[in-house]
Amino acid sequence: MMGSHDSFSYWVDEKSPVGPDQATAIKRLARISLVRRIMKKWSVTQNLTFKEQLEGGIRYFDLRVSSKPGEIGQEIYFIHGLFGIKVWDGLKEINTFLEQHPKEVIFLDFNHFYAMDDGHHHFLINRIHSAFESKLCAVECVEYVTLQYMWEKKHQVLIFYHHPLYQEYPFLWPGNKMPAPWANTTNVHKLLQFLETTLEERSRYGTFHVSQAILTPRVKTIARHLVRGLKNTLVHRNLPMILNWVKEQKPGVMGVNIITSDFVELVDFAATVIALNDLLLEEDESPSKS
Repeated sequence: MMGSHDSFSYWVDEKSPVGPDQATAIKRLARISLVRRIMKKWSVTQNLTFKEQLEGGIRYFDLRVSSKPGEIGQEIYFIHGLFGIKVWDGLKEINTFLEQHPKEVIFLDFNHFYAMDDGHHHFLINRIHSAFESKLCAVECVEYVTLQYMWEKKHQVLIFYHHPLYQEYPFLWPGNKMPAPWANTTNVHKLLQFLETTLEERSRYGTFHVSQAILTPRVKTIARHLVRGLKNTLVHRNLPMILNWVKEQKPGVMGVNIITSDFVELVDFAATVIALNDLLLEEDESPSKS
């Protein structure tokens, strides 16, 4: 399955305050509008909207959310350094696609929460339920959740919620069912070695698994390439090597499950990942008897 990293970051508001996911020093610096413009170049990891990502084959979405400190009410926004769109607007956009494509299944992974108390969480969870209702798949043994199972139940959405409140809602899957090891490196060779190692160590049963094929800028990386941004500094030049690694993978219990990337439209990333499923079909069709 193909996924996008920081899936919502195609639009961030450089006029809004810096988010609570940033260090105090960054918040102080960001009072300068030029700093916020530079932050935008490093906060944006996707060019495509949710609708465009869905149409391009993305089915796993990596989501970070936050309240806006000081704002009245409990509205929740996507966030990556700067605030993005309201979560509710994103959920509605995704649901519109699902209404038009009743056999498509998506995973929404809510894995970072900022400036949120239990009231904010309940508000967000109720929004999720309102958006998808009967499309939501209740927690089940991972191995049972096949496409056939989802189609029979008329389910289309799995929600992974990395917060203890998941226990209060049958349609929230615990975060530990969606491990996503993070290499935290700017070096593509170290990234690929990390992806290999974590695939070898992944649980074979009982969980999904995300291979994060992403490079993460250090402070010095940003300082050296201030105005170039993430895409022009790290992504463009390294994507071909990452794509070659993807082409060599095999899906299934002993291989890759979900692969995420920045700027998913820059190369044939989605098509390459989706094509790996053909290997599973070939295995199913191969004669089992000699």
